[in-house]
Amino acid sequence: MNHTDLKAVHSETLQLLQQLIEIPSISQNEEHTAKLIAAYFLKKKIPYHQKYHNIWAKNKKFDPLLPTLLLNSHHDTVKPNAGYTKNPYKAEIEDGKLYGLGSNDAGGCLVALIAAFTYYYEHDLPFNLIIAATAEEEISGKSGIAAIINDFPEIELAIVGEPTLLQLAVAEKGLMVIDARVKGISGHAAREEGENAIYKTLGDLQVLKNFSFKKTSKFLGASKASVTVINAGLQHNVVPDLCTYCIDVRVTDAYTLEEALEELRGILKAELVPRSLRLNSSKVPDDHKILLISKKMDLVQYGSPTLSDQALIPYPSVKIGPGDSARSHTSDEFIYVEEVYQGIDFYINLIQQYAEVTHSLNKEML
Repeated sequence: MNHTDLKAVHSETLQLLQQLIEIPSISQNEEHTAKLIAAYFLKKKIPYHQKYHNIWAKNKKFDPLLPTLLLNSHHDTVKPNAGYTKNPYKAEIEDGKLYGLGSNDAGGCLVALIAAFTYYYEHDLPFNLIIAATAEEEISGKSGIAAIINDFPEIELAIVGEPTLLQLAVAEKGLMVIDARVKGISGHAAREEGENAIYKTLGDLQVLKNFSFKKTSKFLGASKASVTVINAGLQHNVVPDLCTYCIDVRVTDAYTLEEALEELRGILKAELVPRSLRLNSSKVPDDHKILLISKKMDLVQYGSPTLSDQALIPYPSVKIGPGDSARSHTSDEFIYVEEVYQGIDFYINLIQQYAEVTHSLNKEML
């Protein structure tokens, strides 16, 4: 692609991002951004599929006999917080910054991935490409990537677009939220009656304050359990017979969620009930070709503490994209315009490098 063509791609892609910003798309209400993305594919004469508010498309020369690369990012956002001084739904450019809700998380990544997919749509590649613009990522909803992943063939690698400063997240912590219940016996507070569930809970809280999981991860370090909510008692003169608390557990690839749960059950008195066992940690296999490409491209590798759609993709995956995770969910969210352009160029180059390494490995196998 020559400089003139690339400049046109940059301009068109930035315009798409500005249009996305100006359409509210809070999780579970993404129908209008889905329509915009669908219209973009129609304009490009690219057939697409839709389920709920998820839009996806395959490259023109899709071959079921070839491995498949999934390009995925999301078009839903969190709600704008009260600290905004700018209109969250106004795509303003000031001093090289494009402001607006979803600009950084993850609009810049999404449009850059769409641009790279569109660039390679008609190319001959040693693998297939699927682009998936998904919904409900911010709430890990069941009508997001989880609703369409089984409509795809087996995925060799998923490239998940999230703002990482173009550093490669090769591992990501999973999430398990646990409801804990400690039972006591009610009685009158004025008499020596009952068994106070709050006092019984204190032991668990002290254990959790000082607790460390036994196993650690090379990229993600230690798993972490934090008490974040506690409730007990109905009135001042009644000894409470129940105390409930919530544990936020961030699990590394050293554990399955079930294993982490059993380790906690071994040290706590409370009855532990996980709300979900869906949001697993992830780690790309050590022998995956993406790590060869990462070395070739001199990418910084790290383990990500934040959750993404990787948790719901049951295939090898990495997370990388333009923008900075530190700006996500902040007031007056922004992405640098130059970061969007760099993201487009980066994804195009990443796919090219993936093709070159795939060709090379295929030759070695012959």
